[in-house]
Amino acid sequence: MIIRTFNMCVKTYGCLRFIRPQSTLTTVFEEGGTAGLVLKSTSTNIYENLAFEDWIHQHVDLENRSILFLWRNAPAVVIGRHQNPWQECNLRQLREWGIPLARRRSGGGTVFHDLGNINMTFFTSKRKYDRHRNLSIVTSALKKLRPGLDVHATDRFDILLNGHFKISGTAAKLGRKDAYHHCTLLCAADKILLSAVLKSTCQGITSNATPSVPSQVKNLMDEDPTLDCDMIMEALASQYNLEFGLKGPVTLVDPTDELSMPGIRNMALELQTWEWVYGRTPKFSVSTCFEVSCETSSTNVTLNMDVKNGIIETCTIELPHDWLPTAICKDLSTLLVGSKFCPTETAVVTAAMLRTNRLSNEFENKMHILCESVAAVM
Repeated sequence: MIIRTFNMCVKTYGCLRFIRPQSTLTTVFEEGGTAGLVLKSTSTNIYENLAFEDWIHQHVDLENRSILFLWRNAPAVVIGRHQNPWQECNLRQLREWGIPLARRRSGGGTVFHDLGNINMTFFTSKRKYDRHRNLSIVTSALKKLRPGLDVHATDRFDILLNGHFKISGTAAKLGRKDAYHHCTLLCAADKILLSAVLKSTCQGITSNATPSVPSQVKNLMDEDPTLDCDMIMEALASQYNLEFGLKGPVTLVDPTDELSMPGIRNMALELQTWEWVYGRTPKFSVSTCFEVSCETSSTNVTLNMDVKNGIIETCTIELPHDWLPTAICKDLSTLLVGSKFCPTETAVVTAAMLRTNRLSNEFENKMHILCESVAAVM
């Protein structure tokens, strides 16, 4: 069941409305009329919510209907369709902390999500696509909640607080007939975690991928502690209904319901694959130097790689032959070509090489140290 059954009333910013039991998404659209709907996700999984966006975009006729989709996620980092994750975020920290990385199908920059961040997706036909109008809904809702808030949209389609702090960023996807515009809204996000995971540690990358533009951010709750996410989402829904002349309540949707939305499970699974998250990265090169040490011996290493679709196309590893024989470095470089630009795969390649080559304990230790340093670039 995509629509959960409720016997309780829901407050929608100044009035009480009942959510009627529904059976399928189709029923919601039919009974919701042609004008529009406000949907709110019951999931906090980034891949499920992104898949729901894609499913609506692909399967729902938006020619005469507008939809606002409200959703929040557990901690996650989301990059734009044309971005390089190695340049955009601290992948090592994400792996260590178990925070998922997702690539959305829209453009734009990298954002951090957690339950203190509200996501809004405005679905319309392509001809009615209007980001200015959508952002006006957001700023109007906030000003109605707290008239003293200084919030306004910029020419870059961001929303600034007090003329300086970014509280919302924008991205969009335009199809042949339909479009969606989605944006974030910082209410009570973990700014320490946000700062830690959006700081890349990869050095020496050259790429034509779309870079993010760093901005100072601030939570709305830092400005007014009486605000919270639920209150803001109610205000957004109310302002959206007012803007489009709608009267319906917010409808809760389960973005995992395969029965109501055939194919959505596979859509969510595809968004989690290495081939989509990393393999869709525009071609890039790596040229960097780093130091390696083994007991009392240390040296500098020069690493050069070309990476396409997340796969290493060329690789050269250079270091003094008296620290590690040149032939061993060449063998490692050759074996890395064709493998994923990924620390796990580099570890597998290294282990396979050591199994098939008899090395002294000293050289084997140095090989492990070298490969760990190469993997750290990834």
